Amino acid sequence: MKVNENVAIATDGVLLVPYDRHHVPTYHAWMEDEAVRAATASERLTLDEEYENQESWRASNDKLTFIVCRARDGDRKGDVVAGVDDAPDRMVGDINFFLTPYEEDDGTESGFSGEVDVMIAGLGDRGKGYGRSSVTAFLHYILQRQRDAILTERAGSFPLRQLVVKIQATNAASIGLFRSFGFVQKGDVNYFGEVELVRTDLTAEAPQGYSEHVYHRDAAHRS
Repeated sequence: MKVNENVAIATDGVLLVPYDRHHVPTYHAWMEDEAVRAATASERLTLDEEYENQESWRASNDKLTFIVCRARDGDRKGDVVAGVDDAPDRMVGDINFFLTPYEEDDGTESGFSGEVDVMIAGLGDRGKGYGRSSVTAFLHYILQRQRDAILTERAGSFPLRQLVVKIQATNAASIGLFRSFGFVQKGDVNYFGEVELVRTDLTAEAPQGYSEHVYHRDAAHRS
């Protein structure tokens, strides 16, 4: 999506930046891990294919993506600098939002479901609160800050009806994380071994230290 193309979100826990071309080599390295691919239901791609994905996700009108980075030093203010604040050693994962049609019981489409997923790639970065901090900031951004802009970019005035997450049934930590945000399981484990959790409360408070910044790119970091 274009809506977050030039914005970075800073909190006390994480920094979220738009997924740009210079992130692709690190993202590709994460996705070489079979366990990460299984957890994210992803196929193994070549580096060139990952570059193509990055470009297509930016142009898409139904997918919004941020790269999750370690929080900036407390004394940094102003613009977030591409290649500095989000250098490879600061990247820890990604968080995404997908819009899909919402269908009533009679099959009538009456808005959108918003699917959320978050991935913390390295074992050493898990259990440190990055996932929780990312989801907290992300929900505030998509629900309270940019919901209208996101929906307008997708299809105009159709409303957002619910949030959805789909998680491998064996991933107790991720299921527990989203339950703590008010998501409730719907149905049983599906054919792919996933559980679906939904949330109809479409409000979200700002996390501690929340601020939005211009994502500044120099000539070497154009997306």
